[in-house]
Amino acid sequence: MDAPLWTETHAPDLDELPQDDAREYLQRAVEEPINLVLQGPPGSGKTAAARALAREAHADPDNDLIEINVADFFGRTKTEIKNDPRFEHFLVGKSSLSKRDMINHVLKESASYAPVSGNYKTILLDNAEDVREDFQQALRRIMEQHHRTTQFIVATRQPTKLIPPIRSRCFPVSMRAPTSEETVAVLERIVEAEDVAYDPDGLEFVAGYADGNLRQAILAAQTTAEEEGEITMSAAYETLGAVGLDEEVESMLADAEAGDFTDARKTLDDLLVDEGLDGEEVLEVIIDVARSRYQGAKLARVHRLAADVEFEMTEGTSDRVHVSHLLAELGRE
Repeated sequence: MDAPLWTETHAPDLDELPQDDAREYLQRAVEEPINLVLQGPPGSGKTAAARALAREAHADPDNDLIEINVADFFGRTKTEIKNDPRFEHFLVGKSSLSKRDMINHVLKESASYAPVSGNYKTILLDNAEDVREDFQQALRRIMEQHHRTTQFIVATRQPTKLIPPIRSRCFPVSMRAPTSEETVAVLERIVEAEDVAYDPDGLEFVAGYADGNLRQAILAAQTTAEEEGEITMSAAYETLGAVGLDEEVESMLADAEAGDFTDARKTLDDLLVDEGLDGEEVLEVIIDVARSRYQGAKLARVHRLAADVEFEMTEGTSDRVHVSHLLAELGRE
């Protein structure tokens, strides 16, 4: 998808979040900044909610909101971290640091900067279920040291993976999956702003396809609009029911089997970053493609690998690392 993502260009304001209860808590946090744990399933809007809060709370949110996605660290090599333009200025002359110390250094430096506007800044730690316990202990110390000038927002699918000292320093805000009606309302606002022709049945089909994952619903609506020029029932069915991401995953699996792991991982990164999927969603598409691509023992093996990866992701480690492991195993045959 080459066009700007609707998830970015139509990012919601606080009063546009579909979850009434979460919206109320976040609006209170504008006036009385506190540390937060945003907890909820994939695509429920945790990151979008944190960004909406920052835009409301800070006069200069571009500088006073610092986003650190855990997957940017734990799913990457030291070289990739050092060369990332978001982090490289923190790590100049720090080539001897271990990967763990690199991560701690970036977080500590980010927290120590004075806010550009107002009295505090906000640090969003996204996908926090991937954080190892030793890093969480370091985070706890940084939260204690900089609590007067920094608000910490921890976004996670699995709050039980957070150590008690982190949870005790944050107010929990549950971001439930939006209902089908709430998803349709969000989609309607976006497609009208984009001047895309639609009908209610088309939006309801997209909402049902996404099954409570608001990010996936928005991306599916954009894909349908770009492919068909409208979002009707038939257009959505043609786009989402038949094509989806099958071709990209088919190519990724073919590259993995051929031993072209670099190309396979590049496609995986496109799915996780550009398409905005999480590891569980990628696994679902892999299984769908595998059922038409493989048979017998090979299909059973893919199912076993996918089950292992899904279990490992629930243990709080990087989606990218574990789906990459599945691709590497396919290339081992």
